[in-house]
Amino acid sequence: MSQRYTIGPFAVGGDAPLLLIAGPCVIESAQMCIDAAGRLKEVAAAAGVTFIFKASYDKANRTSVTSFRGPGLEAGLATLAAVREQVGVPVTSDIHEPAQAAAAGEVLDMLQVPAFLCRQTDLLVAAGQTGKPVNVKKGQFVAPWDMKPAVEKVRSTGNSAVLLTDRGVCFGYNRLVTDFRAIPQMQSLGCPVIFDATHSAQEPGAGGTVTGGDRSAGPLLAKCAMAAGADGLFIETHPDPERAKSDAAVQLPLDQIAALLDTCLAIRAAARG
Repeated sequence: MSQRYTIGPFAVGGDAPLLLIAGPCVIESAQMCIDAAGRLKEVAAAAGVTFIFKASYDKANRTSVTSFRGPGLEAGLATLAAVREQVGVPVTSDIHEPAQAAAAGEVLDMLQVPAFLCRQTDLLVAAGQTGKPVNVKKGQFVAPWDMKPAVEKVRSTGNSAVLLTDRGVCFGYNRLVTDFRAIPQMQSLGCPVIFDATHSAQEPGAGGTVTGGDRSAGPLLAKCAMAAGADGLFIETHPDPERAKSDAAVQLPLDQIAALLDTCLAIRAAARG
């Protein structure tokens, strides 16, 4: 069992409830986000887990220049603020540039640094300076122990509320592989560790102009992460994944999250003896 941490208003790790970070990959509409957040809030409450709603206002690393990226910073933060106010749940989203951090920090309860940007010093420092918890996703090209400098960059601002998220490692062409040893290895850096079950099932570029993936692998990977001691799960979910405007190949159906959570919590309890 990992250490228990206080991350902003959340208790994570140790004997704290599982942390669920979930929502659609990208903001497609305000109403869809409000509806999804409301349903996920109900599911999380029934399961007894802590819930943070996630949706991106800008997908800056889409495979094709013509792919849908989202509503952008201003409109996206307005949508997330509406979710926070109307549904009554904390919210998070990615930031991609240091200049976005201050505005995002005014709305978001937690800032997320994308995997491809986990070494960007100015971005990590700007995120830390907001005083909000910062979830840094481990790059697909970074060893677990090499995330220590990223953690130190955020903490250099005086902000100790840092989480790390694993999302697989690049392997050959169009494949990510998950090494579950990364979970305890990153926990040893003094951070709670979240496992990203859906992005780990991606096959980047395998769809030609879009990222491919294997949706059926997401639940399997989530269960394995529970056995490995992860402190939380990151799951992208959509009411109709086949019609999703981003990551359609790996997002999980919203109506399957409750059953998956129940199974994951049972595995987590069994792994803890």
